[in-house]
Amino acid sequence: MGSQKEEVKLISFLCSPVCRRVEWGLRLKGIDYEYIEEDIFNKSNLLLELNPVHKKVPVLVHGDKAIAESLVILEYMDETWKQYPLLPQDPYERALVRFWIKFADEKVMYGGYVAMISIGEEQEKRVDEVRKGMDKLEELIKGKRFFGGDRIGFLDIALGWITYLLPVWEEVGSMKILDPLKCPAISAWVNNILNHPLLNDCLPPKDDLLAYNHRRRKQFNPSLYH
Repeated sequence: MGSQKEEVKLISFLCSPVCRRVEWGLRLKGIDYEYIEEDIFNKSNLLLELNPVHKKVPVLVHGDKAIAESLVILEYMDETWKQYPLLPQDPYERALVRFWIKFADEKVMYGGYVAMISIGEEQEKRVDEVRKGMDKLEELIKGKRFFGGDRIGFLDIALGWITYLLPVWEEVGSMKILDPLKCPAISAWVNNILNHPLLNDCLPPKDDLLAYNHRRRKQFNPSLYH
């Protein structure tokens, strides 16, 4: 029990979807933590000391231990603080969760980001690929309130960026990925997540997300911003 009472800090960046994963996990588990905002364009010595390998956020500090990478952090949290389990107890069900997270990160999240910063045929190709990935997720959640069933689980947290960041990517990239008519179950899930008081209370302001992602798109397409 001693390790559970040690001080918890989260080194984070407001506009990072992987950082929101960790913060949502902390909130669902009711863990008190100190939030430390990182300037990812001028990284602090603290971040470089805590995560010397990747030099990226998020980093969870638990006592004298530093843990990096959002999914690794969430699993550490689930094993350390038993209240509100995020992963299923059954090994097969846990394996399925990890499978779908890998699928969504590679096919939907990465593809959506690349689509946002792309133009022309490359963007059209990426949008089509992401829509197909979204169709798979639609089948997965059909008939359920959350991917975790009746309550928010590990997969919901991992895919949570869809609820608030995907609309920003669509706006910045002048594209449409999530069609409520084709993906009604995901659209309902989006509302369920956004209406959860513990989660919507720590969402980044939309203006900040728009500014940050326009900055990213401009890096790859400076001519669009003349």
